[in-house]
Amino acid sequence: MADKKKIESKYIIFNLGQEEFGIEIKKVIELQELFNITRVPKTPDYLKGVINLRGEIIPIIDLRKRLNLESIQNTEDTRIIILDMKEIVAGIIVDSSSEVLSIDKGYSENVANFTSKVSTELVLGIIKVKKRNIIILDFEKVITI
Repeated sequence: MADKKKIESKYIIFNLGQEEFGIEIKKVIELQELFNITRVPKTPDYLKGVINLRGEIIPIIDLRKRLNLESIQNTEDTRIIILDMKEIVAGIIVDSSSEVLSIDKGYSENVANFTSKVSTELVLGIIKVKKRNIIILDFEKVITI
């Protein structure tokens, strides 16, 4: 029998408070330091506003507000992750971005067993890496406004 190849994906790992989250690197256009965001009236409170990135207007989502987490002050570690979700390009504000990990695809815990402050409808799965639990969000749902 032939050996089955492990299918690995690279994930950018970022933090919101003590929780670690991951997104496949192929969905990430770039990471940016936090800069001026123009507020747009009459939009949901988690839509922080828009930025002009090299001539393209990009909506920016405050991920803490979108996930109903407590707001905190931005720091020098706060980042905007610009995502390409096929139909839309959008940015998310995260507390910090820590690393890129190669993770076997499919190595995901059952979300029903998941206990966190994050709504399970926005969670694709949990990946265990050593003693860490990394939450993989469904960014198509997260950025849908």
